[in-house]
Amino acid sequence: MERPKQKPMNQNEKETDGAINGHFDSRVKMPGWKAGGAAGDPSTVPTSSVMESWREERTRSLEDNEMSLPSIAAAYTTILRGLGEDPQRQGLLKTPWRAATAMQFFTKGYQEKIIDVLNDAIFDEDHDEMVIVKDIDMFSMCEHHLVPIFGRVHIGYLPNKRVLGLSKLARIVEIYSRRLQVQERLTKQIAVAITEALQPAGVGVVVEATHMCMVMRGVQKMNSKTVTSTMLGVFREDPKTRDEFLTLIRS
Repeated sequence: MERPKQKPMNQNEKETDGAINGHFDSRVKMPGWKAGGAAGDPSTVPTSSVMESWREERTRSLEDNEMSLPSIAAAYTTILRGLGEDPQRQGLLKTPWRAATAMQFFTKGYQEKIIDVLNDAIFDEDHDEMVIVKDIDMFSMCEHHLVPIFGRVHIGYLPNKRVLGLSKLARIVEIYSRRLQVQERLTKQIAVAITEALQPAGVGVVVEATHMCMVMRGVQKMNSKTVTSTMLGVFREDPKTRDEFLTLIRS
């Protein structure tokens, strides 16, 4: 019996072959940086592609919100019953709808595109010193337990003839944090978005956060914090640049 020929994979199938938890491997270009620490021709930094391209992100429209609201509210009604509550009692009559609209707000980052935020905020500027915005408030939702993550984000980058409006760094944090997240991926997404938008010499992102899944359940450690960082380009390869960034965000 003749064995059927295996269908060759197309490019998209090849990319998904390396998928981990729904995300793919990719490489981010960093001007003037070469693997191994030597500056030279533009090279690439391996990253876990925790996002689609910043120009082609998945979005959720306002129309989608309106259409899905009844089904989300119905799901919350089911949850209330499953918890042993009576969804018809006075205090809970409107709770499913309130919870549904709240969840849509908590995840409103799915409705926004990075390119829409940054398109009119990238400027040509002959500035080659470090730019840092620190203590950006961050609120997100743990994708494992659907409970809050909250904390602060510190961002630094070394411009390469292009700078970004300072408030837009906070907007990038807002877009990615207002999705179901894990902190490690959130940190990388912010760094990759800035890299792809500006092509800077380097980017550093540090996130300090409290996870309610650790505080309210499980080990119940009230004062625990999780710190994650992503360093790309010279922030990764040059210890002096990295140390300057870390010192400045702690000051």
